[in-house]
Amino acid sequence: MSMFETTLDGYAHSNGLRDVNTYYKVFFAICTMLVSLVSQSPVVPLLIFGIVTALIIFKAKISSKFYLKFMAVPFIFALINFIFMAIFFGVGKPLLELGIFNLAVTVDGFNLGFLLLARIMGGFSCLAFLALTIPMTELFSVFEDMKIPQIVIELAMLMYRYIFLFLDEVLTMYHSQETKLGYSSYRKSYKSLGMLASNLFIKTWMKGEQVYVAMQSRCYDGSIKTMSETGTIRNIGARNLILLAVFEVVLSVGTYLTGSLSIF
Repeated sequence: MSMFETTLDGYAHSNGLRDVNTYYKVFFAICTMLVSLVSQSPVVPLLIFGIVTALIIFKAKISSKFYLKFMAVPFIFALINFIFMAIFFGVGKPLLELGIFNLAVTVDGFNLGFLLLARIMGGFSCLAFLALTIPMTELFSVFEDMKIPQIVIELAMLMYRYIFLFLDEVLTMYHSQETKLGYSSYRKSYKSLGMLASNLFIKTWMKGEQVYVAMQSRCYDGSIKTMSETGTIRNIGARNLILLAVFEVVLSVGTYLTGSLSIF
């Protein structure tokens, strides 16, 4: 089991919002994420990112260092998309001349790229809220109660598990190569990465077969049962539902009012 999996599951089972109704947290995250995705201005998604980040760090008591590492990958992805959108998808007045192949950052491209970056960070912060405050078994149980197709839930469960099997194999092989000076030079690094990629496919395939055989030996009949105490919608309480509705309405109104706002 990888350190990342242990830490992620550890936070999900022992965070400051652990005892809050699971349905309430799921509704909050999904509704807020949808508002972030439909916003036509970066103001509301960035506001959502700030609010959800504050909840994760100060209410759920998640380590800020771990959270920043957790958000580093989507931020890098969003930043790359922002750069490409700013350069290649804009038309109109140039904002910055790059001086290479007549490339330039345009006003439209910058605004579109920044909006995409804000949406990604706002939406992913909501996904981080789900992952860091709700154990995956409870989350899958809620999805099952919401009548999401069983095949989708089972695929998600298996994918979640296999991600960490994949990471474990990568770390094991990487550390083995590193101890044998496999990354002491650029030439050796390229060769080691090629060997790692080729062997990784074989090893993960074998791991998958072993897991499937283990599941069959335990009477696997094609469906994975989820057992957890997630509470019920009725246990959320009228006050909490009203607060959630007011919060989402305020965000929706903010989305409407800021629809025409942009950086430039």
